[in-house]
Amino acid sequence: MLDTTIDYAKNVVDDALHLAIRIDADKLPGSLLRAYTQIEIEARAQMNPSGIATKAQRAEAKEAAKARLEGEAADGRFERKSHTPILWDARGGVVYIGATTNSVLDRAVALFRETFDRPLEPITAGELARSAAAAAGFDPDRAMAMLEGGPLRLVGSGEASSAVAWNENDPSSLDALGNEFLVWLWHRLQNDGETLLLSDGSEATLMLARTLTLDCPRGETGRDQLTDCSPARLPEALRALQSGKLPRKAGLILVRQGAQFELTLQAETLAVSNASLPKPEGKQSPHEARIARLESLRHLSQTLDLVFESYLTRRLSTHWNDELGRIHRWLQAA
Repeated sequence: MLDTTIDYAKNVVDDALHLAIRIDADKLPGSLLRAYTQIEIEARAQMNPSGIATKAQRAEAKEAAKARLEGEAADGRFERKSHTPILWDARGGVVYIGATTNSVLDRAVALFRETFDRPLEPITAGELARSAAAAAGFDPDRAMAMLEGGPLRLVGSGEASSAVAWNENDPSSLDALGNEFLVWLWHRLQNDGETLLLSDGSEATLMLARTLTLDCPRGETGRDQLTDCSPARLPEALRALQSGKLPRKAGLILVRQGAQFELTLQAETLAVSNASLPKPEGKQSPHEARIARLESLRHLSQTLDLVFESYLTRRLSTHWNDELGRIHRWLQAA
C-alpha cells in the first residue's frame, strides 16, 4: 500500500511487470453530513416566527453542512486508500487489472497511458469477436452483419432485436455476444458433454458451477441470482432462460492440460473475478512461486480465449442457424 519504488528484481517477473496503483479519495460519512445538515436547519428555523425553516434556508443548510464536512476532511481524517494490483504481460501484450468496477478501471487505464505512453483498450466480448473475425479474414462489414442481431433471437418471445438494456448507451456495441456465448456454452455442456475440443488440439472440460445471474434484456422482469453447486440445472434457471432472460455472470470450473481453475466470468466484459489458480506442487522459492503463478494466469487467459474462440468459430460459420434451431428445441423441450 505504501511502497512507491519500482525495482527490477521486485517488479519484473518473466517478461511481465507487476505493480499496483493506489487511489486515495475522501469518503464523507453520510450520517455525519445529515447530522450537520439538521443542526444548520434548526439554527435557521429559530430565526423564523413560525419556527420552520424555509425551502431556501434548507438549501443553504445543506451547503453549509457540506462545506463544514469538507473543511474537516482537509486533514485527511476521511481519506480512504484502495490498492489495485496490475500485471503487464509483455509476452502476451495484455495488461491485467485486479478490479472490475468502472471507477477503478478508468483510473487505471488513464494512469497506464500517462505513465507508459502506450494505448490500452478493454478486451470485451465484442472487441474479441471483431478481432477474431478479422484474423479469420472476414470483411469488416460482412463480419458485422453476421455478428449483429443475435442475443434475443436465441430465447424468449416477441420480435427479434439486438438491443439489450445494458447496452443502450452504445447500440453499436457487440458485447452482448458475451451473453449469447454463455447461452451457447450452457446448451453445449448439457447436450454434447462437458469436454470441448479446442483449436490448438487440446481439450477443455467445463462446468457451470456455484453461481448464475440472469437478467431481462428488455429491463422489464428483473434479475435472477442463483447459487448452487450446479445452478444451470436448476428448474428456475431454465424457466428464466425460457422467459427471455440472458445470463450475465456465471461461475465456471475449467480444466485443461491437467490444470483446474475456478472463476466467475462476467459475460459482456469477459472480466474474471474470484479466480482460483492451481496450487504449485512441491516446495518452491518465492521467485519460482511468482513465475508459476504467472504461468497459471497465462494458461487461464489462453484457455478462456480458446473456449470463446470455439463459440465464435461456430457463430461465424454457415451452421449457426442450425445451432440456433438446436437451442430453441432444447428450451422448448426443457
